[in-house]
Formats: sequence, structure tokens, C-alpha cells
Amino acid sequence: MSVSEDILKRTADAYRRIRNTARFLLANLAGFDPARHLLPNGELLWLDAQAVARAGEVQAEIIAAYARYDFAAVVAALQHYCTNDLGALYLDVTKDRLYTMPVDSRGRRSAQSAMFRIVHALTRWIAPILSFTADEIWQHLPGEREGHVLFTTWSGDLDPLPAGGVLSAEGFVRLLALREAVAKVLEPMRASGAIGASLEAEVDLYLDEATLTMLAPVAGELRFLFLTSELRLHPASAAPAGAVPAEGVPGAAIRAVASPHPKCVRCWHYRADVGRHAAHPGLCGRCVENVEGGGEHRRFF
Repeated sequence: MSVSEDILKRTADAYRRIRNTARFLLANLAGFDPARHLLPNGELLWLDAQAVARAGEVQAEIIAAYARYDFAAVVAALQHYCTNDLGALYLDVTKDRLYTMPVDSRGRRSAQSAMFRIVHALTRWIAPILSFTADEIWQHLPGEREGHVLFTTWSGDLDPLPAGGVLSAEGFVRLLALREAVAKVLEPMRASGAIGASLEAEVDLYLDEATLTMLAPVAGELRFLFLTSELRLHPASAAPAGAVPAEGVPGAAIRAVASPHPKCVRCWHYRADVGRHAAHPGLCGRCVENVEGGGEHRRFF
């Protein structure tokens, strides 16, 4: 066995990523009672249902790796899942719903329901190789637990996405490619000081007709997935001279500018309606609705 300071550091970093992911999931399950709050998979918002389905795919990979005693493949799958599927996408996007929507809103309970299923599955995945960590997580899971984690089976509650949903698997891959392309356009703006964070930006996407049609049902919520304060869709023919070709997405172009609007002190989005509510001069209209009204309605992200 090869051992060095670098190897030990890489091992510690890999473990810390898995542990910190579990900590984040558990922290956001505070106040969540599965007996009362757990939503069926069929009632989850689209992104939450997609995250659960993705966990099911990862579980299949991990079960296959354990079956052939390929523990390195198990660790690699865990690292990739925690870093890319959760850390860089799902957990980053759902923070807005978790932190700004009413406690008992469908959008927030949907995210918690997905996180509950994911952390339950994650705990079982790591039990054979990180037994003490799995035991520690198991003790902090909300709700009733039957026995010890080492005597459980694999999770059976990770349903695949139903066919005919608002976005196909291929459509979501293209959407994520657009998201990555936008991030690459925003990065130089951050480096130059034009914006501090992606929420300070407003983005216009110029797309071919097929992509516009595909994204039309979810267009109103795309800004939450892209982590920008505004995101507008336009036909590719309307692209102005200053639009940047979307890297990795043929036929698409991007125009990004710093938002001219004030910042909401609660959700940190830059919106035109900040300051229009006398009782809450620092809040945007969405946050006023979440604080005093019935709460905003989300379907997808």
C-alpha cells in the first residue's frame, strides 16, 4: 500500500466532502417530520424529483461496484455525486427555496422530502466502508428508524422520473450545458468587478426554435436554476451584436449585464420591485408574499 502526505490529504478531502454533504442535508431537515411532511415522489417539484431519480442511478452504480468488491469505484461514485450532482447543482439551487419560502410551503417541503430520501440512501451507501460515520448520520435522521444502519437494505424509495415529464433527460442535459455556458460568461464579469456574484447579473439567452419550445414551460423559473436575478429567452435571430456564443451549445448565444435594480435584503435577488412595499422597503415582491402572504408558487426549480 502506498502512503504519503499527499495520499492522506486526498483521502481526508474525499471523506470531508462526503461528511459535509451529509451535514448540509441533515441541517436542512431541521423541523422536518417525515410522518407529517414527507411528500410522495409524484408530488415533488421537478428538480427534486430529478434529484431523487439521479440518486437511484447512483445507487445502482454503487450496488454493482460493491458486488464486484470494487471499493475504489464506490468512493469515486460517492465523490462525483456529492461534488457535482449535489454540491455544484442541486443543493446550490434549492437554498433559495429552503431559506426564503414559508416553512410549510410545498416548495420547501418538496426539497426537504427529496433531501430526506437522498441522505437516507447516502447513509446506506457508505455504511460498509464508513461504518462509524454512517452510524452517526443514522442517529440524527429525523423520524422513526428501524434498527441499525448496518442491518438495513438499499433504499427502495428512489423512483425514476416518469415518462413524458416537462423535461426529458436529454433536455435537462442541454439545459445544464446552457447553465455552464452562462457561468463561463459571468466569470470574467466577476473577475473584472462588474458583478460580485451571479445574482447581480441579468441574462438573455438567444436560442433555436426547438430549444425555445422545450424551455417554454419552465421559462418563468429558470433564473432560480441559473442563480441569476433575471433570465430571459429570445429567438436566436434576435441576438444583438454583443451576444457571446454559448460554449458547448451550438446555435445559442448569451448576453449578460449587471442588474440595474436594488438588492432584496432577504433573498439577495436584484429586482425592480424592491422598495415598492411601504411596510417592507428592503424586500422584493416575492419575499413580501413569502413573509406576509400565502407564499410563492413553484413547480419546477
